[in-house]
Amino acid sequence: MLPILQRAAAFATVQFHRLIGLIKRYPLRAAFVLPALVLLYVLLMIPFTPGIGDLRKAKSEVPSVLLASNGTVLAEYKRINRRWVTLDKISPHVVNALISTEDHRFYQHHGIDFRRTAGAMLSTLTGDLQGGSTITQQLARNMYPEEIGRSATISRKVKEAITALKIEAVYSKDEILETYLNTVPFLYNAFGIEMAAQTYFDKSADRLDVLESATLIGMLKGTSYYNPVLNPARAKERRNLVLAQMAKRGKLEPSRLDALSKRPLRLDFERQVEPLGAAPHVAQHLRKWLITWADSKGYNIHSDGLRVRTTLDANIQKLANQAVARQMAQLQKLADGQRKAGQERAALQVGFLAVDPRNGAVRAWVGSRDFAHEQFDHVSQARRQPGSTFKPFVYGAAFMQGLSPSFALVDQPVAISSGGGDVWTPTDATPPTGLPTTLRDGLVYSKNTITAQLMQQVGPAKVGQLAKAMGIRQSKLDLVPSLALGTSPVTLLEMVAAYGTIANGGRYMLPVLVAQVEDHQGNILEKFAAVTEPEPAMPRADSLTLVDVMRGVIDQGTGIAIRQRYGIQADVAGKTGTTQDNTDGWFIMMNPQLVAGARVGFNDNSVTMGNWGQGARSALPIVGEVFQGAFRNRWLDERAEFDIPRTRYEPAPPPPEEQQQRQQRRNDPLSNIVNGLFGRILRQLQ
Repeated sequence: MLPILQRAAAFATVQFHRLIGLIKRYPLRAAFVLPALVLLYVLLMIPFTPGIGDLRKAKSEVPSVLLASNGTVLAEYKRINRRWVTLDKISPHVVNALISTEDHRFYQHHGIDFRRTAGAMLSTLTGDLQGGSTITQQLARNMYPEEIGRSATISRKVKEAITALKIEAVYSKDEILETYLNTVPFLYNAFGIEMAAQTYFDKSADRLDVLESATLIGMLKGTSYYNPVLNPARAKERRNLVLAQMAKRGKLEPSRLDALSKRPLRLDFERQVEPLGAAPHVAQHLRKWLITWADSKGYNIHSDGLRVRTTLDANIQKLANQAVARQMAQLQKLADGQRKAGQERAALQVGFLAVDPRNGAVRAWVGSRDFAHEQFDHVSQARRQPGSTFKPFVYGAAFMQGLSPSFALVDQPVAISSGGGDVWTPTDATPPTGLPTTLRDGLVYSKNTITAQLMQQVGPAKVGQLAKAMGIRQSKLDLVPSLALGTSPVTLLEMVAAYGTIANGGRYMLPVLVAQVEDHQGNILEKFAAVTEPEPAMPRADSLTLVDVMRGVIDQGTGIAIRQRYGIQADVAGKTGTTQDNTDGWFIMMNPQLVAGARVGFNDNSVTMGNWGQGARSALPIVGEVFQGAFRNRWLDERAEFDIPRTRYEPAPPPPEEQQQRQQRRNDPLSNIVNGLFGRILRQLQ
């Protein structure tokens, strides 16, 4: 049936255009046939006009909201930046300006002003193109842009007129005015009269005076052309025309017109920026998923008021935002300080993620240092080399093959053929000692030579297989010897999930962001948090052994600042990571209740950080501050312990170069005097 109607409508359109030509040639003959043909054409077009559902739906639209686990609003999914106001909350000057300028017989017609339409048609036939749309016709065009279109054709005007008649048959004049004023666009992300008043005059719509009202209504003829910010002269001229129309229609005293027309435009302009919320990258990450889910269930995320309850902890998220902001401000100063003359300023970027290892619930997610300037997500999108934070997978695979933490390898130069004649020679910051070094110390002190030798024994395939089972599931790992030192790029999301597997007794939990979706009344539509069963990735005993070794990183090794600087005495384990030339700094730490990781670096891999870019200096402070705050506020239990007793070790001797520096200080007379005086002061204080 529909194809037949479409062909009929197309035929009628062609004939109607032919009729226009005949009218010009034979006006008297056409006058007898014209009414019947027009009626037939209109009847054929009715099925192709939009059905008028509930016009009030635009008013009653409730955006879906993203909530933290405690109900704190994190974001809103609005269709457009609009704040609906009722007609009694709009200045009468606005209504008077609109009707006087756009449709002065608004209260007399029923959607179509036939006098105005006839005049516009006669002008068009003579070559002077004019518009004759009423406010109701404009509303029909604005509300149904796809069904009606905006092309300058007769069929579009007929659709527009039919839709206007439908609207007028169902809704009152006040409802039409209210809807029109709340749906028209005003540039600069402002939709509707309320947001326009806020944007251009920093006031609400009910406080607009006659000049301000005339300025905004004047923009409707062409928002860009009559933009008062960029084209003030045009806007003023158009404003004065609106004022003249108001005086002509009795809505403004004629005696005031001249004085008002001389007044300048007085804008108080400020772009309306939607609030980002506490977790903008999460809102962005979930938008596409939510749209797909809502479509499958028959909901609209922009109008049905869905309540998406996430797993995010509002308190930990706030801590993370603060820690990221503080640390990145300090590091950016260092980055700017190392910039050479004439070199373009490069902005440091960061990603932070915290997950509950027991169930995969994401507790905090910071995708960049400032979402307004960097929407790219450094948690789920950025793939960078993880450096030494990848080493636990090598040691985990070794423990699974029966090697123990006390198994020793000689700390010696390493040269490994990587195929094609290339030889890989990993080194450390200090020369090899030539002494046996346990696997525990190899990981605690992040010895590249020991890790490379261990990789030879375990094999890249086994390491890659374990890393994938533990959480590195989207990024491709190159199964080569250098994989041991984290040369294959991965995401922070994958790395934190993998460390969560270690903390969860070797069981992988898929990270979960959405706990449940509710309707606008709070009724649960679907739950998500408990749908994932843990997947065995490595034997529990071996994962606990790995945890115990990684405790040493915090107690004795590269992560010792967690104890010394942040005073955290809880049971935690972790690993630092620094890629070649300090391109990226990583740190991931875990306890039985939370795993958190951070990565710091420039977007451009060719830009490197100085010695301050090491993971222990760049990324560790972010994680340390979050854990410190969470323990202090008792959002995490300091008494929580992993299911393996803590091993107490004497601090390892300092590296040879540090021993040499200490000996030099002891041999320095001035240093001895200062230390002696300091010691006496301490004894007296005690």
